[in-house]
Amino acid sequence: MSTPQPPTPASSTRTEVIAPESVESLTAMLDITVPYGPGDPVPPMWHWMYLLERRPESELGPDGHPSSGIPAPPGPGRRRMFAGGRVTLHRPLVIGEPATKVTSIANTVEKEGRTGPLTFVTVLQEITQGGELAISEEQDIVYRVPGAGALPPAPQPIAPPAGPTLSLDVDERMMFRFSALTYNAHRIHYDLGWVASEGYEGLVVHGPLQALMMADHLRREGIGLMGRTYTYRLVSPMVGPQTFTVVPGPDGLERGVEARSAAGAICAVSTLSEAVAQR
Repeated sequence: MSTPQPPTPASSTRTEVIAPESVESLTAMLDITVPYGPGDPVPPMWHWMYLLERRPESELGPDGHPSSGIPAPPGPGRRRMFAGGRVTLHRPLVIGEPATKVTSIANTVEKEGRTGPLTFVTVLQEITQGGELAISEEQDIVYRVPGAGALPPAPQPIAPPAGPTLSLDVDERMMFRFSALTYNAHRIHYDLGWVASEGYEGLVVHGPLQALMMADHLRREGIGLMGRTYTYRLVSPMVGPQTFTVVPGPDGLERGVEARSAAGAICAVSTLSEAVAQR
């Protein structure tokens, strides 16, 4: 008989000082230089290293995800997939100042897929600093039945559009370090003995790492994300280790980019649009 799970809270709140060490750590992992002193802005999408939920070990499920809270699996044994999201950057998150993140469930939809039930959960996160909204984000999470073959098929490689590219050599060390930086215990990113149970052929390159690198390519090419909404979607699992490449999207670099596997298949896509009016 399964142990009853506590009810999901309506929201959770966390406040902390935006310390420089997380930005320093990611610059070291990526072998780049980014300022990280007091008053410097956190680069777009690097906020994923801050205001993290730190759950006790006893509250983790077998896959490494929390078994209760926001979000929580809708039933025993359901597997979690990170599908994408939307991030509106209203103002920079500043290093050295306290910030607060409020997390809540924006929407939950139950569907019947080709091979079993699917639960789609949209998690809303709002980060304020100095009493002003800095970042509003929606993350799309999918829960599926294990071993049901619900993973999307691998896309066929196509020729990338012309324009500047950015490549990242992802190996086991980098996947481990990114898991640590984002406090992500999902075993598909570091445990070869676990990945087959979720239907993967090898360690899975983090969807957030792909989304972060797509945004960082725009930043490095001088395309501003502030005051805009960055939408990203994970199209197909990227299994590593491998070198993936960020390339301009079909509408050009100014409108968004794609993450391509070493084989040339599209694994993630992103677009930029004007931000909606701040609430």
